[in-house]
Amino acid sequence: MSVTEAGPAPGSTLRPRATPRRRATPAWAWASILVAALIAAPLVSVLVTAAAPGGEAWLHLSRTVLPDLLVNSVLLAVLVGAMAASMGAVSAWLVAACNFRGRAVLEVALLLPLAMPAYVCGYAYVWLLDVAGPVQGSLRAATGLTWGQYWFPEIRSLPGAALMLAAVLYPYVYLLCRGAFLTQSVCLLEASRTLGHGLPRTFLHVALPMARPALAGGVALVLMETLADFGTVQHFAVRTFTTGIYDAWFGLADRPAAAQLAASLMGLVALLLLLERASRGGRRFHPTTTRSPPLRPVELHGWKQAAAIAACAMPVLLGFVVPAGTLVMLMLEVGNPFEAQRVLPYALNSVTLAGVTAVLAVLLAALLAWAQRLHPARLRAAANRVASLGYAVPGSVIAVGALVPFALFDNALDAWMRANLGISTGLLLSGTIAALVFAYLVRFLGVALSSVESGLTRIRPSLFAAARVLGRSPGQAVREVELPLARGALLTAGVLVFVDTMKELPATLIVRPFDFDTLAVRVHNLASDERLAEASTAALLIVLVGLLPVAALVRAMRKH
Repeated sequence: MSVTEAGPAPGSTLRPRATPRRRATPAWAWASILVAALIAAPLVSVLVTAAAPGGEAWLHLSRTVLPDLLVNSVLLAVLVGAMAASMGAVSAWLVAACNFRGRAVLEVALLLPLAMPAYVCGYAYVWLLDVAGPVQGSLRAATGLTWGQYWFPEIRSLPGAALMLAAVLYPYVYLLCRGAFLTQSVCLLEASRTLGHGLPRTFLHVALPMARPALAGGVALVLMETLADFGTVQHFAVRTFTTGIYDAWFGLADRPAAAQLAASLMGLVALLLLLERASRGGRRFHPTTTRSPPLRPVELHGWKQAAAIAACAMPVLLGFVVPAGTLVMLMLEVGNPFEAQRVLPYALNSVTLAGVTAVLAVLLAALLAWAQRLHPARLRAAANRVASLGYAVPGSVIAVGALVPFALFDNALDAWMRANLGISTGLLLSGTIAALVFAYLVRFLGVALSSVESGLTRIRPSLFAAARVLGRSPGQAVREVELPLARGALLTAGVLVFVDTMKELPATLIVRPFDFDTLAVRVHNLASDERLAEASTAALLIVLVGLLPVAALVRAMRKH
């Protein structure tokens, strides 16, 4: 018996199968591209302004100052990179591969310098080690010598500034290298030990080369923060690109010269990133198998244990314990450091700016991340990467790039209003809170976007599809399913942006409205006048806020 396929009913006609229509991209998804364009506007502004022919000020700077700025910036980056790589990689290897007394405490304590801004650390050490400080004073009292009759290292120098920066930035290297060491194949390490190599040779010839991507990534972050620093190098009398931009903007009142210096600094950062990428080439640094037992720490005893404890404790002492202890001591000597009329107004300014910036950054980051997740496209992916570029650019560069177009708009609008209506509008955007928040967003949106994107990758797309099958609209599926699951990532993004905004100094100094000071600006101004005791309370508040992301990192480390 044969089965024949049923044909169409009599009198009916065959209709072609309808092809599903492609869903139109909503306007809010296209808005993500507009956000990326606005975030990139300051960087484009710097390049456009720098392309204009240089005036007399730029010619003078290029002949007299620019070589010193370049040499100092490069030397500072080399010294900080070498010291941070040494402290971070060695301490990470010791806590990952060795077991010694106090290891669990030091493993967490090594993160504490992340809460200490470099300029605050520098201010504390200058107060301690300068000629009029307590260390040299005690030395003169104990020996009977006078100044000039003994040798003491000059703290206000390029090596001194490099040590301060390395002492607070090495945790970037430590975090990445520790994760790399813990995930390395124990078979390779055991093979090295079997061939007669001790822990030092295994570290240098096997573990460290395998962790090269992590080491390079951590050092790249350290160098970007070093080139962006202003407060430390300015207080230590080291002239770098950031101090040159500040001097050209305020001292010479020459915007094109400041923009050209900013473009030069952007070029140095871009060169750094290209060198880091080219150094890796196409080589592979991961193990060829995942079937290996976890790394078993080696027990240390005697002098080896003492050396490991000293190697891990020294960075913590340099980067957190000594400067924080100095600030506490100075705060207690002031008398009544918590007087509201002295501290609270600056704290209120800082918290308000940081809170507004954090909320806006999380909202924009969520818009960018969900736009690419729900409506993936190469253009939106590229826009998200462009929006993240600000974190790799120093705050002084972003400040100049933000103020130049704002000033052009204000001047053009004021000229038109004068010519047509006979009234002056003044400065509507330049030197306002809105301009300062915009500069913060350009600088730190990449931090929020990275956190949100990381959180979304942990949410299975099938959950969104299930909500759609159950009749929910895309907006309802995001709001009822994905948003609650991404709440932790959104909160983390807000905390990171809040803390970074509280500590930001160069962009705040350049963009802030007249007579509007934050805690960071207040600390900088008082420390510049050698009044660190009065700045101690504000500095400690910044450090306490900086402990929030450290606590989050410790919690994440405990989970893994």
